[in-house]
Amino acid sequence: MAGHPGGRELTRRTHVLVDLDGTITDSFPAITGSLKLAFADLGLPSPPDDALRSVVGPPFEVGLPRIGVPGDRLWEVIDRYRVHYEDGGLFECDLYPGVVDMLDDLVAAGLTLSLATAKPEPTAVRIVEHFGLADRFVVLAGATFEPGRRTKDEVITHALASLGIDPGEHVVMVGDRDHDVHGAGVHGIDCIGVLWGYGDEPELTGAGAWALAPAPADVVRLVGPPGPSGRPRPSG
Repeated sequence: MAGHPGGRELTRRTHVLVDLDGTITDSFPAITGSLKLAFADLGLPSPPDDALRSVVGPPFEVGLPRIGVPGDRLWEVIDRYRVHYEDGGLFECDLYPGVVDMLDDLVAAGLTLSLATAKPEPTAVRIVEHFGLADRFVVLAGATFEPGRRTKDEVITHALASLGIDPGEHVVMVGDRDHDVHGAGVHGIDCIGVLWGYGDEPELTGAGAWALAPAPADVVRLVGPPGPSGRPRPSG
């Protein structure tokens, strides 16, 4: 059963910001495969898969140094990664079971969906279009290649501006990593942490996730429609 909060009134949700890697797509093979090729190109040792898993989601300039990539080789690795990834590696991923139904059910409930990912925006758009999901989203917001819109909170700033709305209780973020929670928190937005991606319960609760969703259907129940009290209906 999904964890859910209680004890405070909520206005009705109207907008949902949705992460990509680890929330919509299982992109571990795509990202780590291109990273391994980049390490090989540059004569660097490739970290083990469990370490590589930790870098899926956050910006590489945050995650790669944590797994031992030397600071003076960081952007060299990122540039080589982009060559392999953009050359076709980006499509070596799958949709998580149930996520298409989740998106469709949220849209059917009258919610406005926007993508909010730390993946570079042109790449994110290619992936969403590849899977035929672009029409579910009003805004496709991703990172830039240059500084200025790299972190999740910066991406959320861009998404909100593109939507023409202010943050508030009517907006909720859905993501799988602590940086999704922290990025939403900068704007005072609740975040539902999903447990089918790359972050686990301790990571998400430790970051302050508003609720946890073990399965995509739990997201739909947590987001709404709200019950008579104005709170989301419980999931079971």
